[in-house]
Amino acid sequence: MPTKNKKKAATQSCSPTQRRLWLMYPPKLIQKPLIWELGQQFKVVTNIRQASVTDEIGIVCLEVDGERADVKAAMQWLEKLGVSVEPVEINAIAS
Repeated sequence: MPTKNKKKAATQSCSPTQRRLWLMYPPKLIQKPLIWELGQQFKVVTNIRQASVTDEIGIVCLEVDGERADVKAAMQWLEKLGVSVEPVEINAIAS
């Protein structure tokens, strides 16, 4: 059985995923092309859904598609640079 658990864990980390995230940039990072760099350094596809940028702060709603491990590594890379990364909470109202 331990072999099956290892296989399941490996499959989960390699399964495709899509995450929608809020990115909050501090002033020192606003001029940097971080979303472009993200797509160059990690095997992820990015899609900007919404953005608001001023001299003081940058707020971006970003979809990130890719293998689960790549998406996680990309999120950690952004956080290490000083970008606040939060999941977008999607409220669905059943009719």
